[in-house]
Amino acid sequence: MTDQSPRVVVTGLGTFNPLGTDAATSWKNALDGVSTATTLDNDWAETYGLSVDFACTVAGDPLEFLSRPEARKLDPSGQYAMIAAREAWKDAGSPEVDPLRLATVVGAGIGGVWTMLDQWDIVRERGARRVNPYTVPMLMPNSASAHIEIEFGAKAGSHTPVSACATGAESVAWGMDMIRNGRADVVITGGTDACIHPLPLAGFANIRALSTRTDDPKTASRPYDRDRDGFVLGEGAGILVLESEEFAKARGARIYAYASGRGMASDAHHISAPSPDGQQRAIREAIEDAGIDGSDLKHVNAHGTSTPLGDISELESVRDAVGAEKSDQIVVSSTKSMTGHLLGGAGAVESIFSVLALRNRVIPPTINIENLDENVPLDVAVNEPREMPEGDAAVLNNAFGFGGHDIAVVFTNA
Repeated sequence: MTDQSPRVVVTGLGTFNPLGTDAATSWKNALDGVSTATTLDNDWAETYGLSVDFACTVAGDPLEFLSRPEARKLDPSGQYAMIAAREAWKDAGSPEVDPLRLATVVGAGIGGVWTMLDQWDIVRERGARRVNPYTVPMLMPNSASAHIEIEFGAKAGSHTPVSACATGAESVAWGMDMIRNGRADVVITGGTDACIHPLPLAGFANIRALSTRTDDPKTASRPYDRDRDGFVLGEGAGILVLESEEFAKARGARIYAYASGRGMASDAHHISAPSPDGQQRAIREAIEDAGIDGSDLKHVNAHGTSTPLGDISELESVRDAVGAEKSDQIVVSSTKSMTGHLLGGAGAVESIFSVLALRNRVIPPTINIENLDENVPLDVAVNEPREMPEGDAAVLNNAFGFGGHDIAVVFTNA
């Protein structure tokens, strides 16, 4: 960020995820340490031979928030994003903004997998003429961003990062850039995914990315625990409303926090294995971009998926990027221990939790830790929330995706 760039503020939050159908409920349940993982109420394991039959499903029925006609034109991933966007927009006070100064940046890691596979079943079983005419607009990864753009009349641009598990955070980063470079005054940004389907479950299980604790799903997602064995698949969306500080203050908006820095890097290493090089570069860039020192970081909402390799590697990257002597004050949480891994929605929902941690001066817990891994190099909020120290503070949100996508976003208190 240059001295002449507009400062970016967060004015609206909205989410639809396993912890809740809105931001307030999700935050309360996060602080209460609620696990949302449960055995799926279907016959997929028996019918398809799935080795993993549990996941973290959304907390409510989208039809409680959307009319049937509009729901029929949206893949579940689009439904979740639209519900979250409407909440975030209302939470921001429904800004009156020139449509040419309003943009959307909403990504999906996979997109309309339900639509694609359901409609393929229809082709095979009933013929091509029975396919839903809305199939392509529903399955395309930019569907959520496009529908939100149309809903709110955004004409400054509509963009869709697709960077696997880093998608939601990358959307926030691009939204920040749009305001900083003068393309927009207000950006509706975030991420979504709805991939709890037999095919993704089978695919993730077969590369041994998923936990296999079928006998005890609620404790399966256990980042930093010595006995962690993989992530739990989740679903949901998170949306934030970003504004230039000048525009927000001129309209008297409530400001949750500053979106102060973002770092974006790539590993050029491996399609699924993490690399500390890219992670460290993203974290360092975000800190420098925010204009802060590593000692200002009080909390990291970590990528923390609950995989044996990834969890420790990430925290070592944070320590090395910040400096070991400056990392003692950092308290780490992985809210994926409660939500599961929301894929394209993860970085956006975790950005919301980062903002609320700053706003409320409390750090959510990482649950299900029975035996903390002795190799964990940073302080972790084990099973209980922590108070955040008084005074100026910064929170780092990390999101790393298959393909070597490394994103870090820094929020600072308003």
